Amino acid sequence: MVLIPYRTVRHQGRAETDIRRSRFLTFAAPVQTEEEAEAFIQSRRKEDWKANHHCYAYIIGKKKEIQKASDDGEPSGTAGVPILDVLKRRGVTDTLVIVTRYFGGIKLGAGGLIRAYAHSAAAGLHAAEVIDQIPSTLWKVTVDYHLSGMLDNRLRDSPWQIKNVDYTDRVTCHVYTEQKAGKQFRTWIQDLTSAQAEVEQEEELYLSRRAPEPGEEP
Repeated sequence: MVLIPYRTVRHQGRAETDIRRSRFLTFAAPVQTEEEAEAFIQSRRKEDWKANHHCYAYIIGKKKEIQKASDDGEPSGTAGVPILDVLKRRGVTDTLVIVTRYFGGIKLGAGGLIRAYAHSAAAGLHAAEVIDQIPSTLWKVTVDYHLSGMLDNRLRDSPWQIKNVDYTDRVTCHVYTEQKAGKQFRTWIQDLTSAQAEVEQEEELYLSRRAPEPGEEP
């Protein structure tokens, strides 16, 4: 099974910003479906029912097939679209950002609103921790005891990640690799052990890695 790499958020995050007496509450959350996104939006409306606006955007699908944005009463194009643009720039999917505004009596103007909602969306994503979901494979590598110490040392110095080690009549290392490195890993193990290791694929899955922040080296 070939998995598709994608970027999303690790967990629900909350941020708060005050701009010219208006209070902006941002919630970013991982979502898998439109129904899940809409349910989260409705829950925020009920929680902060006194707020003036609940503006939001979400992108759903590994290929970002579903995209939606709402200004929720703010001037057209000043809230939902800036939030959506932040999601697009970060490259995230399966992600919802909703920005709740309590109006403080001072109008921000179109430009000010765009900046405020974009800033709030970025703060929400930061709080939710943007991650890359890396297509990976879990391998089972079994060797006799006389090879186990060498194998363990070499694995710990390698790009591969040890999940755990089982000690029975033989030694079995459970090891994560990126999916694309499977052939390389098999060859490396067989060369290392002179073809004395048993190598089996256990599972295809995603491993999470923190995504670089804007301006940060990947």
